[in-house]
Amino acid sequence: MSRTIAVRLPSKNSSINSTAPVLSLPTEEGEFVIYSDASRQGIGCVLMQEAKVIAYASRQLKPYEKNYPTHDLELVVVVFALKFRV
Repeated sequence: MSRTIAVRLPSKNSSINSTAPVLSLPTEEGEFVIYSDASRQGIGCVLMQEAKVIAYASRQLKPYEKNYPTHDLELVVVVFALKFRV
């Protein structure tokens, strides 16, 4: 018994993946906001200013961090974000 799978590819005129992500330069005025998240796979953070992405970083968890409880992982990502340099 054979199965046929139909795949729909985007056309050449499609805008999917046609523009590169853009990082903005920080300005002296305006607040900085850090968004962070942790999961059982890794941690990540985004530095934003005036709803524009300034920088982002992520990494996998270290072997010993995989045993941390959730609230400790959230603290790990905050420390990671604060150590991150633009």
